[in-house]
Amino acid sequence: MAEKEHLKNISLPVLGMTCASCATSVQSMIAAQLGVNSAEVNYATQSVKVVYQPEVIQPEAFQQAIQSIGYDLILDQETGKEQQEEQQSALYQTLKKRTIAAAILTLPVVIIGMFFMEMQYANYMMLLLTTPVLFVFGKSFFINAWKQAKHGMANMDSLVALSTGIAYLFSVFNTFYPQFWISKGLQPHVYFEAAAVVIVFIMLGKLLEENAKSNTSTAIKKLIGLQPKTVHLITTNGEIEIEVNAVIKGNLLQVRPGEKIAVDGEVVSGNSYVDESMITGEPVAVLKDMGSKVFAGTINQKGSFQFKAEKVGKDTMLAQIIKLVQDAQGSKAPVQKLVDKVAGIFVPIVLLIAILSLFAWIWLGGSNGFTHGLMAMVTVLVIACPCALGLATPTAIMVGIGKGAETGILIKDAEALELGYKVNAVIIDKTGTLTEGKPTVTQIRWSEEFKGDKVQMEQVLLTLEQQSEHPLAEAIVRYFNGLSVKKVALTDFESLTGKGVKAVYNKQTYFAGSHRILTELNIQLNEDLAGEVLRLQEKAQTVIYFADSQEVFAIVAIADEIKSGSKKAVQALQEQGIDVYMLTGDNKHTAAAVALQTGIVNYQSEVLPSDKADFVKKLQANGKVVAMIGDGINDSQALAQADISIAMGKGSDIAIDVAKITLISSDLQQVPKALRLSKLTVKTIRQNLFWAFIYNLIGIPLAAGLLYPINGFLLNPMIAGAAMALSSVSVVSNSLRLKLAKLN
Repeated sequence: MAEKEHLKNISLPVLGMTCASCATSVQSMIAAQLGVNSAEVNYATQSVKVVYQPEVIQPEAFQQAIQSIGYDLILDQETGKEQQEEQQSALYQTLKKRTIAAAILTLPVVIIGMFFMEMQYANYMMLLLTTPVLFVFGKSFFINAWKQAKHGMANMDSLVALSTGIAYLFSVFNTFYPQFWISKGLQPHVYFEAAAVVIVFIMLGKLLEENAKSNTSTAIKKLIGLQPKTVHLITTNGEIEIEVNAVIKGNLLQVRPGEKIAVDGEVVSGNSYVDESMITGEPVAVLKDMGSKVFAGTINQKGSFQFKAEKVGKDTMLAQIIKLVQDAQGSKAPVQKLVDKVAGIFVPIVLLIAILSLFAWIWLGGSNGFTHGLMAMVTVLVIACPCALGLATPTAIMVGIGKGAETGILIKDAEALELGYKVNAVIIDKTGTLTEGKPTVTQIRWSEEFKGDKVQMEQVLLTLEQQSEHPLAEAIVRYFNGLSVKKVALTDFESLTGKGVKAVYNKQTYFAGSHRILTELNIQLNEDLAGEVLRLQEKAQTVIYFADSQEVFAIVAIADEIKSGSKKAVQALQEQGIDVYMLTGDNKHTAAAVALQTGIVNYQSEVLPSDKADFVKKLQANGKVVAMIGDGINDSQALAQADISIAMGKGSDIAIDVAKITLISSDLQQVPKALRLSKLTVKTIRQNLFWAFIYNLIGIPLAAGLLYPINGFLLNPMIAGAAMALSSVSVVSNSLRLKLAKLN
């Protein structure tokens, strides 16, 4: 127990991580330090959590440990995140400039190498242009490869550095000492263009990766932005404004119209409607009066009230949502990780083959054994260049993302394309996803017994609702504005909290609101309206009553309409053998009605954000690959937790930022298309990897001279370079075929 009390928990930003294996290296390096109990790296948030014994080790030691393998830590906890963002932004801009500069220098090298090889001083010109491409703009590959080698490891940087480095050195030798080969009856070929092109291609891939990484924290920033920076604290000396961080449990706070609520608490006086869509996902604001609970990040409407702070800081529901999103955004294993693993084995094998080729030729090749052996070694390293291997995944992903964009499917994460085809469970939010997310008037039914002036009564109802604070009133106002109904002059307007509104027109009092008004006035509905109300409620529609003190003139039906394509989308998913679930914060009657109309069998109502995330975890624990589809802030936890996250284009910014796929049109029928696109993209990646490796499996033995004893064939390094280029062309061409694919 004493040891646990002396443990310290710290979270620090990490710099320099570019892949999932980087996160593993950082984590294992820190965890291996004496005095460290545990280390957990979150690649998505570029940070590491360390539990350590402060009397044994300090954070400076963590920093020194990972600096030795090419990474770094920011030890300043107060400004660490800001420093990290600044450095990542600077890194991206630097990489962008280097890539552009390298491409500019490489273009003339390629032109000279392919079309003007016999030009005077061609080799010297290519040497002059290629040198800065490799050792100035592409120096990070060689630096990283050396750091990996010092720890007995190899990755894609190792392949790039070895192949381009050997090709460059061999070309430099042939440029200055061509007579060495000419005297032996061989041509002194150079491979400057191959070395430069490989560097540019791989740099371009890293640039795209950095661009994607730079947006990972946007969702968290917007969630944090939901909390106001200051609050109005009520004291014995009056009301004062303080920082939200200074609020403590038990403080009495004032909320004015239009303000965001700062912390969780309970209303003690006043009343208002509060927009809680960021928690519930429902578009209708909720009445808050004495005893009601309010939550940080929700938005007050037109009224004002005072509430007592109950949960502050990290204990608020908003803070919990932020934490859950951060935790769920941890790194996962993409296809590229497999390529890195293969590359780690591939590099030593290629080196071994190249060295064996040299010694085999020296031993068995006779008088020209060393010459042929040296050529064979270089040819093996040239033909084993990882250009095709490096292009296999990103080209397919890029084309797949472009194909998705053409059809209104915005894909922001390669992982979504890699996992989508495995999805066998889809969770769909109701409001704004299955439905339009906007309450609208479906009809106004006038009583058959009403004999008055309907036009005049419409004007009275419009004017009543224009002065109402209730969110449903906006739907009625929009409806009448569409009909060009005019306002009239009302007097003695009064808002009846939780019931509706009333006002006087031509000495007659009129009411509009819920059924509670009828109960209070002791008004009975006639048979035709009562039957219509029952029918509407079965369809999960909300009913507003318009009456005077003696009779109901009309009822207004308001509903959140189901999108036209929702049922077809659900059916298409079910036909693919995918289980479809609906989770909503709405009531049981509405949930049941929507599920029935869309053909969904499995659904849950009155679900909180954390419940949605827990449901995702439950399905995942049962072996399901889960896709979550939502549109609100309340869906962000579940979106982040799901294997595939899909947001509606018309949804909240935070849902869109958290999600890996956004349906620009907000049409659910795009979901089956997105999963089909994933299947085609993964198929293309596998084909690309096949072509990338098959050239090496065939080419490396030929380059080593396997056929020489049989028929005297020895692969020329120039042909090896062409074969390497052909492998890249085949990979890119295969990826481009995705553009022609049909997603229906």
